[in-house]
Order: sequence, then C-alpha cells, then structure tokens
Amino acid sequence: MKKLYFGYISSFQGLSKEVWWLALITLINRAGTMVIPFLSLYLTQSLNFSLAEVGWIMSCFGLGSVVGSWIGGKLTDRIGYYKIMAFSLLSSALFFVLLQFFTSFWSLCLGIFLVMLVADMFRPAVFVALSAYSKPENKTRSVTLIRLAINLGFSAGPAIGGLIITNISYDGLFWVDGITCFFAGILLLNVLNPKKARVLDEVKNDNPTSAYSDFLYWIFFIAMIIFGFIFLQYFSTVPLYYKEIFALTEDEIGLLLAFNGLLVFIFEMPLVQYFEKKSWTSLSSVIFGLILTFLSFLVLNMFPFLGILIVGMILMSFGEMLVFPFSNAFALKRAKRGNQGEYLALYSIAFSFSHILAHNSGFHLIDMFGFEFTWYFMVVLGILGCLLLMYLKRKLAMEN
Repeated sequence: MKKLYFGYISSFQGLSKEVWWLALITLINRAGTMVIPFLSLYLTQSLNFSLAEVGWIMSCFGLGSVVGSWIGGKLTDRIGYYKIMAFSLLSSALFFVLLQFFTSFWSLCLGIFLVMLVADMFRPAVFVALSAYSKPENKTRSVTLIRLAINLGFSAGPAIGGLIITNISYDGLFWVDGITCFFAGILLLNVLNPKKARVLDEVKNDNPTSAYSDFLYWIFFIAMIIFGFIFLQYFSTVPLYYKEIFALTEDEIGLLLAFNGLLVFIFEMPLVQYFEKKSWTSLSSVIFGLILTFLSFLVLNMFPFLGILIVGMILMSFGEMLVFPFSNAFALKRAKRGNQGEYLALYSIAFSFSHILAHNSGFHLIDMFGFEFTWYFMVVLGILGCLLLMYLKRKLAMEN
C-alpha cells in the first residue's frame, strides 16, 4: 500500500508551476459546466422538446464548438494563447447566464451555438499553452493533469448539479456555470501572467506545414470523431437510457456520472505513467482505450440489469483514461510540424464534429430503432475506429 501511494505521488512530480495553475483554472471552469450533462434532460423535461428537436439543438452545440475551436486556433497562432483563454472564460460567463432566458427552439439553437463558440475558443489555446509550459518529456503527464482537473470538475459538477435541480431548479445551473467561468477568468488574469510565466518548450518553425495538408493527421482526425461520437453518448443519450429504462432520478444519474469523474481522478495519472513505461506507441494505447469504450456499450445489451450500468461506466472510464491523454500527446507531437494552433484546433474540432453528429444521430437512432440497436451501432463504429488507427500506426511506421 505504501509503495502504491508513493508511486501515485511520484506520477505528479516534475510538472511546472504554470501547468498546475492551468489545471486549477480548468478545474474551476469545468466544475461549473454542470449544465452540459443535464442538457438533454433539461430540454426534454423542463422545456418539453421532442427527441428530434433536442437532436437539432445539440447539433448547434457541436456546430458552435467547431467554429469556436477553428477561430480559437487561428487567433492563438496570431495573437497568442493567453488573450484567447482570458476572452473565452470571461465571455462564457456572460453567455451561460443569458442562456437560461432562451426557451424557444430557434433562440436555443442560436444561444447554444454562441455559448459553445466562445467557450471552445479556450480549447486549442490551452493546449498550446500546455505545450509551451511543459518539458517535452512531461507533455503526456501534463495533458493528464489537465484531464484530471477536467474530470474532477465533472465529478463534482454533475453531483452538485443534480442537487441544484432537485432542490432549486434548472435555472440555478446556468448561474453557477456563469459565476465559475468568470472566477476562472479572473484567476487566469491574476496568476498566469505571460511576462512572468516560464516557457519550457517554445516551438519555432520557419517553414511550417499546414495541418490541413497532413494526410495522416486527417486519418487521426476521423478516428477521433468516431471515438468522440461513441464517448459523447454518455452525456446525451445514455442519461436518457438511465432515466427511461432503469427509472433513475436526476441526482442518481448525477452520482453515476460523478463516479466516472472519481475513477478518472484516482486512476488516470498512474495508468498513464504505467502505459508510458511500456514499449507501446501512443496510438497503441489509444486503440486499447477505444476497445474498452465500445465494450462498455456491448455489455449494456448483453447483461441488461441495474448493476451493469456501473460495469459499463468503469469500462468507459478506463477507455477515456487512455484515449484522451495519448491522443492529445500524439497531436502535440505532430503539431511541431507546423502551426501549433492550427494542429491543435483540428484536434479540438474532431470532438466538436462529434458533438454535431453524436447527439443528433444518437437521439434519432433511439427514436427510430430503440436503445439496443443504437448500442450495437456504437460497437460497430468503435471497431471501425480501431481499424483506422491500426492503419495509421502502420503508415507512421513506414514514414519514420
């Protein structure tokens, strides 16, 4: 037990002070985004939209994310990551508060599009900042620390969000989201001054390669869309599955989602450190994580009883612990070929496209064919993603 404890502590050593500040800012910000896991329930139960309408609204969520990530990447290369992160956090605070006053279909489409546009400008900027503030050998663990902050935030967020819905209303979520984004922005302005922060890995490329002309990176991009498509079901259609098939309440759903964050908080850093020591490539770890993720849907169909929900959540959690850090590390390494903001924006856009496709398609599949067919569809899609990554791994070996 003592050896396990010191092994866990050692996995955090060697990271820069700036990375720890970025993690704290991300933690505060993500703890506040508690409205997102409950968005499908809010739209169907509080505002009485149909599943088809919810699907289109969630597509606007993804479209805003695509545009925001693209703009964020472009502006990061031009004016720097610090200004973009500050603008994104402070603007998100305002838009989250205003979103509660949008209740018609078209106004919600517009409102959610604008929220995600300003919110996801943060993503490519924070990845570039993370790359600058990390030593090359620490990048995967630095990414993992940020992921840890995100998941700790998501662990607290849904649990608190479920209590807020039960005891106050859905409107309270929007106010908490806005306040936490504002506080994260103020913290960034006060503690992460770019004139004082240490840049540990400044990439200078006199003849940068465009991410959009990198064929192998596009294969990676498509594989990440597929993974995102599967993974995001846990934050849109799966909560509906919990509600309709197993009659779980909002606070019980919140606790189950919080269990995911708790697992990631406890196991992700040691797991990443363990896999880093293996002779596997980053893409091998991503493939294994994707397999675990699609298996989490397979077990829901094979063993449809209440306890399997926990098993499915465990499989998905360990899957994401491998996919996100190692895919992010691959993107950071590949980004040194060209404009970092452009490469990392494209990485973010992959998950934004997933938002456009996943929620809408998931709701329509359930509406037309039911949950069982939809979960099998996720399994087939996951196998396709693994095949693409295996092809990419072989082509990269030839390139090297």
